[in-house]
Amino acid sequence: MKKNTSIRYIVSGVSSGLAMLFLYGCADQVATHEEAAASRYTAMAELVPDTFAAMSEQGMVDAGWIKSFNDPVLTRLTDEALAANPGLVIARARVDQANALTRRAKADLKPAIGAAGGYADNEFQLSGEEQSGSAAAVQISWEADVWGRIRTGVAGSEEATAATEADYQFARQSLAASVANGWFMANTAKFQYQFAEEVVKLKQKQVEITVLWQQIGKGTERDVHLARGAAASAENNARAALSASENALRSLELLLGRYPSADIETAEQLVAVPPPIPAGIPSEVLERRPDLIAAEHLVAAAFYKKKEADLLHLPRFNFSAGLGANTVNDAIYGLFAGFFLPLYTGGAIAAEVERASGAQKEAIGVYAQAALTAFIEVEGLLAAEEHLLKREEFLQIEVTENKKAYDQTREQYAIGQITLLDVLVVENTWIASRIAEMDIAGKRLANRVNLHLALGGSFEELPVAAEQSVSIVKSQPQGV
Repeated sequence: MKKNTSIRYIVSGVSSGLAMLFLYGCADQVATHEEAAASRYTAMAELVPDTFAAMSEQGMVDAGWIKSFNDPVLTRLTDEALAANPGLVIARARVDQANALTRRAKADLKPAIGAAGGYADNEFQLSGEEQSGSAAAVQISWEADVWGRIRTGVAGSEEATAATEADYQFARQSLAASVANGWFMANTAKFQYQFAEEVVKLKQKQVEITVLWQQIGKGTERDVHLARGAAASAENNARAALSASENALRSLELLLGRYPSADIETAEQLVAVPPPIPAGIPSEVLERRPDLIAAEHLVAAAFYKKKEADLLHLPRFNFSAGLGANTVNDAIYGLFAGFFLPLYTGGAIAAEVERASGAQKEAIGVYAQAALTAFIEVEGLLAAEEHLLKREEFLQIEVTENKKAYDQTREQYAIGQITLLDVLVVENTWIASRIAEMDIAGKRLANRVNLHLALGGSFEELPVAAEQSVSIVKSQPQGV
């Protein structure tokens, strides 16, 4: 009895020693995040310049840009959308699911412990004797992560979770930008509708004048028809402007998680575009934009997946132990240690390695494409800042001059020097330029919002400590 007990202790001690060796001897085999994501720089190293091609202000990119518009209603609407937008709820739920998958992957590093029991009542045995009994046992099993395959899988899961979290952050920033653009669009559409209503009144007044002039012999029936046609056209344009205004309100309400009833109270005037903002340098966009951070984490995740596939060729070491009791033998115990070395799998491992390698190349390509898309967005929006400003200045001159020409044309028509058709041509030119002027003001605001989003600046005011670091902390895979 003592001899058997000694043997069990020796086997147990040797197994424990091997397990400790496997566990701690390979603790540093998993690559760091920087090593896993290093390949993303290869595609971009020679493409990213030191400065933007478009004219831009130097300095740190602003945080808390929502408040830069000095619009309390916009701030309130943004907070409402963040709390109630269904799309953001979906994005948050995806983060929760990703975290759960990571915890599931980490569980494979720990022993699995289970309990089992049973009862048997056998009346007919070969011995002719009736036998019955019960048993219960505790079973422990564990795979030693000798080569770091399981920890590599955990690191890949952590990277995928970090990518999902970054996607969620980008969804928040995109939502804030959409709310701001929706608010400005709704206000612009309302002002255009109000102007369209003024034009309707102007056209209706012209109908009254032309009818009166025809009655007294100063006008013609042709002028009456022209005036009535112009009035109907103005009514049609006003109705279209009203529809656009209502649709803009409904779109905004959808972002806010409200019922789309088009009853949001808009502003009395459009806010002014804030002064130019600093854009920083191109390489900072890669570190700041959440969608690019997500793409970076996916590159790292693909690296770990490829590494995990490569390790499938190596043997696996498994340990299990059980301890229990039954009514027949009183005690049950056992210890097992073994390994499995894949010799032939029908090409399954080679196929998995090839698939993981292709996925890694795809992730690198996706990152490069996303980075270039981000750069073209920033460059285009920076250039549009100046272009839209100049266009607005030209339109303001155009509106002023067209209005003067229109006033003079009306005077000439009043004394019979020109026909009503001449008046309508100049009048329509003035109306079109005025609508374009209001439209360009809204476009400048939308361009500024989109520029903030493209640069990756947060719409929230960050603490001083956070402003000195990347807004999203890159998770570092940890060895277990």
